[in-house]
Amino acid sequence: MESSALQIYKVIGQIQGIISNATTLDEALQEGLKAIVENAGADGGAIWYADAAGERLRPFFWIGPVDLTSRSHVLGDGSVGRVFESQKTERLFHFDPTQDVETAIDFKGLPVGSMVCVPFSGATENLGVIQFVNGQDSDPFTDEGADVMEIMAMMAAMALEDNEALAEPWEPGETVMRLRDITREFQNGDIITKVLKGVNLDVYEGEFLVLLGESGCGKSTLLNIIGGMDSATSGTFEYLDKDLSRATQAELTDFRRDNIGFIFQSYNLMPNLTALQNLKLIAELVDEPMNADEALDVVGLSDRKRNYPSQMSGGQQQRVSIARALVKKPRIILADEPTAALDYATSIEVLQVMEEVVKGGTTMVMVTHNEEITRMADRVVRMRDGRMHEVTINRHPAHATDLVW
Repeated sequence: MESSALQIYKVIGQIQGIISNATTLDEALQEGLKAIVENAGADGGAIWYADAAGERLRPFFWIGPVDLTSRSHVLGDGSVGRVFESQKTERLFHFDPTQDVETAIDFKGLPVGSMVCVPFSGATENLGVIQFVNGQDSDPFTDEGADVMEIMAMMAAMALEDNEALAEPWEPGETVMRLRDITREFQNGDIITKVLKGVNLDVYEGEFLVLLGESGCGKSTLLNIIGGMDSATSGTFEYLDKDLSRATQAELTDFRRDNIGFIFQSYNLMPNLTALQNLKLIAELVDEPMNADEALDVVGLSDRKRNYPSQMSGGQQQRVSIARALVKKPRIILADEPTAALDYATSIEVLQVMEEVVKGGTTMVMVTHNEEITRMADRVVRMRDGRMHEVTINRHPAHATDLVW
């Protein structure tokens, strides 16, 4: 059996290879954190980075079933703030939440049993803190594991020599949705299938949020709950501080009609209506809709308004479905695999339209399995087995025309 020293050297070598092969600092930090969390047997971890003034630390990337997006720390505020201020590692192998209330709040969805916080510093400046946590049901960290975590942070800092500096943190807008401890079960006879197993997520005004994951991970079920097309088995769902957790079907119908626009993979246009008529049909359902002609102009289809769906390409039909969502003037647009049925060139055209919609201030939540599309997002939530597994705040969102697959 390998000695613990040999295991440590192997882990360090693996992390060094990951960081040296990364093309950007973001990639170096994310992949390095993934490797160390996996090899240290940690349940979660987070990278916190400082703003330009070095006065507040905000999350950039984290692993675990929590949403840290709106959290931040000032100097001396919890373990993160203390470590950044002192530039000394903090090892709390037996975590006491009464001694570090801030960390207990951060990881409320993952009650902390032990924690290691490591300063992350470049050659000339202190950049942030890398934090590792284990839940109360897991074995506590050891000094050997904490040593590896410190080495990982030093190697990640070395990557700064060849990569861009950390950019200003993304600050979320107003919280429009709050989901807490969301579960969803489906019963077929005596068989109960648990699709969502405790999701904690906020959705923010004007953001482009992508839900990513393999088939069956629960992302589409979560989108259906966000859109009021399905109800959670347990947990709370709030929209603008209104609790919809136990809303009736009539209340959910009103919620969808007044607040949510939908873009589907299969377009779902009425085949016997023209593009303009498809939009006017939806416009009649809401108060003060956008002008249907104006909505078609936004998606570049003014010259196709009298065409039926069968007379348009797949990309044109999808752009009509975007216009149909816009005509309601919704606060949030939900898109379920909107480019899955399209070729690359047409997908880029559709994504360009969606990019402009987000720039106009509309919140967009998209489900996709396409990793490349995540480059456009403000945030990416990667789901696994019915839970949030990783969350990334994208500091350099790409344009649709930059995507390649």
